[in-house]
Order: sequence, then C-alpha cells, then structure tokens
Amino acid sequence: MASVTPALLAEIREKRYARARGASPHVALASLSLRIAPGEIVALVGPSGCGKTTFLNIVAGLDREFDGQVRLAAREDGDPARIGYVFQEPRLLPWRTVYENIALVLPPQRADPLIAELLKAVGLADARDLYPAQLSVGMSRRVAIARAFAIEPDLLLMDEPFVSLDHDTVEQLRELLLKLWHARPTTVLFVTHDLREALVLADRLVLLSASPAHVVGHVPVNLGRNHRPSSSEIELLRDEVLRQHRELIGGAPAMGPLEPPAIASPTAGER
Repeated sequence: MASVTPALLAEIREKRYARARGASPHVALASLSLRIAPGEIVALVGPSGCGKTTFLNIVAGLDREFDGQVRLAAREDGDPARIGYVFQEPRLLPWRTVYENIALVLPPQRADPLIAELLKAVGLADARDLYPAQLSVGMSRRVAIARAFAIEPDLLLMDEPFVSLDHDTVEQLRELLLKLWHARPTTVLFVTHDLREALVLADRLVLLSASPAHVVGHVPVNLGRNHRPSSSEIELLRDEVLRQHRELIGGAPAMGPLEPPAIASPTAGER
C-alpha cells in the first residue's frame, strides 16, 4: 500500500510545566512522536495523568509552550487544516440556544441548511431552540459533536467525549459518531480510558507510557468495523492490549516493541 502525506505529524521533544517556589518543573511529554494517516481513527491510551490531554491541546494549537513541532496537512485549496475539538465537557454557552451554539462556528450564509442537517443527523431536530440547561448530558454531548462536524474538520480531536455517561447513552453516541464519520470522513484522534471503546472505534491504538509520556507501542485493530460492538474478538484483543501495555511500561516486556503500521490510507472496507 502506497504511503501518503500524513494528516498529522507531531514531534514533541519536551513539554514541561513550571512549578511554584523553586520546585523542579514537571515534564509532561518527552520524545513523543506520532504520525496519523488521512481518514484514520486513532485512540490514545495511557495511564491517567500521563499527558494525553496536554498532547491534544498542543495539536489543537491551544498550548504553544513546548519544544518540538506539529504539522498538519493543508487542505486541497491550500488553506490551513481545520481542527474540530470535542472536550470532556460540552462547553456550550448557556445563554445561547442549541442552534446558536452551533452557528457560532459557521459563516451566516451556511448556518441554516447545515445546522438543520446536523441536528437531524444527531436526533435533535426538535431541540434547536432549547438552551443548554434544558438538555440532558447526552443531548449536550450530541450538540458538541454536531458543532465539531459543522466546520468540516480535517482533524477531529476528542478528549474522553463520552465520560460519565451511562452505558446505553455511550453506545448510542458511539454509533452516532461513526454514522457522522461515515457521512463526513475525517481524521480522528481521541483520548479514552475505556479500552473497549478504543477497540470499537479506532483503526489503531497508540500506547503511551506514564508521565513524561512517550509512545511505547502501536496496536492496529484488524477487525471489520461493522461487527466490532458484538464481537468476542474485542474482549480477546482488549486482554492482549492490557498485557502488552503492562509489559511495555513495566520494564520487563516478554516481546520487543511493537512496530507502527505504515502511514497509508485506510481501505474502504475498514471504514
């Protein structure tokens, strides 16, 4: 399979945070390298507090105080890549309606037809005039996902977007995300603590070490996407990933480091 220009190329030599009263700085990331192919869905998996959100913020351009570089492939028209970001909290403006929260990211001439289409896609066509306080948490997450897709992002960042939700709501939102992604394909980088979620959604898992985070392994998910939620293979692969990650960060691996897959476009069957 021929190699293509990566949608994202990140080389973070170091990211550190200063500490008060003369204490040594906290190094959050060190020697972290990541390449993502166009259209690929990649899950970042690592110990709590290892720097996953810090890395997403650097990629998003929200944190520029680091040593390294982040390169995003330009759009076909030469414009800079567009980045959508779904945070852990929906971050909706409470004084604006559902429609107005999504319209914030769009030029006026595109707002009406696109927002109507997206709200229908996420099952909120009848909620366009509601305010965030009138929404359930699951509905608020749907609005946040719709807003991220509204800009037609070249890269979609998601930081535990389904955290603190009940099982049924999470399952519905995962299906919704894949439905939107199939209709509007884009490159996705997301953070999750749920290995099963990562295996259901991602083409590849990137395993991170404890802080300062660096990549310790890559796990391709070679399962047909349509059959993953009910596949017993998910549970077997989950156990294998847990074992590999424990060995890779524990200092006594039973096997050599995993090799990253070639940067290539995913096949239509894997979408």
